[in-house]
Amino acid sequence: MRRLRLLLAAFFLLAPDVLPPPPMAGAQLAPDYYADVCPDLESIVRDAVRMSVAHSPVAAPATLRLFFHDCAVRGCDASIMLINPDGDDEWRSLDGITLKPEGFNTVMSAKAAVDSDPQCRNMVSCADILALAARDAVFLSGGPDYQVELGRYDGRVSTEASVLIPHGSFDLDQLNRFFSGLGLSQADMIALSGAHTIGAASCGFFGYRVGADAAMDPAFADQLRGSCPGAAAGGFAFLDAATPLRFDNEYYRNLRAGRGLLASDQALYADARSRGAVDRYAADQGAFFRDFAAAMTRLGRVGVRTAEDGEVRRDCRFPN
Repeated sequence: MRRLRLLLAAFFLLAPDVLPPPPMAGAQLAPDYYADVCPDLESIVRDAVRMSVAHSPVAAPATLRLFFHDCAVRGCDASIMLINPDGDDEWRSLDGITLKPEGFNTVMSAKAAVDSDPQCRNMVSCADILALAARDAVFLSGGPDYQVELGRYDGRVSTEASVLIPHGSFDLDQLNRFFSGLGLSQADMIALSGAHTIGAASCGFFGYRVGADAAMDPAFADQLRGSCPGAAAGGFAFLDAATPLRFDNEYYRNLRAGRGLLASDQALYADARSRGAVDRYAADQGAFFRDFAAAMTRLGRVGVRTAEDGEVRRDCRFPN
């Protein structure tokens, strides 16, 4: 019960998860996969996400993180949505408790909207609805609007033991090892890290850096002390304090100024091997948007299931 309360109280923090790494897939995926069975799918999902984002500013970053978490654990199969009666599932893992309920609610609302169309009912996988919702969360926050490949099937398994995440203390080598396990490159990782332009993290994920990490701008450290007084871990700070609700390139500009909230963020600028990409995105938002969209497409191909090892769930929370 305590873990459930923590889930409901936790704020958005982008952080991936590890099993044996899921393989890249995607041969079956296509943007027009549902053109014949659910032609209005994308507009239905976008309208639902728009309503969720209007209701809560947390919905956009929470949905985006949910997609990353899903793909990074067992592949993009909506296993993160599953609820097991015995409590052994991904979202109730020690790392999963940082997921915000607004992300789950956004996907469930979009699923209900899709199924309210008789032509679409039980035809669209939860995994694809999550992929579309993540794209729309980015776009509705000011980010790029990109094509989403569709045709994923939903997984039937979700376990707490499958969840191991790269934490906010990771350095560049640790980040690269994790993303390499997903079939993604350092360039992909740096572009995807730009998702930290929206959302927030609780003090427990960065408080140890305040006043102790020379890479942190002193004025920024003073600002964070106000958010996390003393040893308290109950507060939070925005991952991008400049424009916390807008998807833009300010995240990278913050890194150049020593204003990265997480150590894993600031590591991208501290390490010479990744600094050039940070400088490029800080100077060129269009380049960031293009590379982010491409990296999200590649992420969306990780561990895709087929009709042989998956299904189209009638309820995203339970296997059929």
